[in-house]
Amino acid sequence: MPEPAIAEPPKQKAAIVDPLDTAESWLSSGRSVALATVVETWGSAPRPVGSHLVIDADGNFEGSVSGGCVEGAVITEALDVLESGKARMLEFGVADETAWRVGLSCGGRIRVYVERLD
Repeated sequence: MPEPAIAEPPKQKAAIVDPLDTAESWLSSGRSVALATVVETWGSAPRPVGSHLVIDADGNFEGSVSGGCVEGAVITEALDVLESGKARMLEFGVADETAWRVGLSCGGRIRVYVERLD
């Protein structure tokens, strides 16, 4: 007699979190928050224009501006922006030594604007 089939539990989809909602929540709770936004891309870029990464003063983050390849560098710059209050325009590209060091080897270039939210 065949064994009865065991039903697998339904797979749950991961909730997609909007980084802008996270920024609003963090600001409401009194945290210092920086917002990094992809403002321009050339060639093969890992994330489209308008992609966001939010960062708090403790280095917590949500979202992505590059699919993971330059996030570390952007987070470091965002912490400086939070401290100084001065926005920065960052550029990463395959011809840029920094891009290779942080991992943007996709052949494209991206510009990321980082600002403190108040």
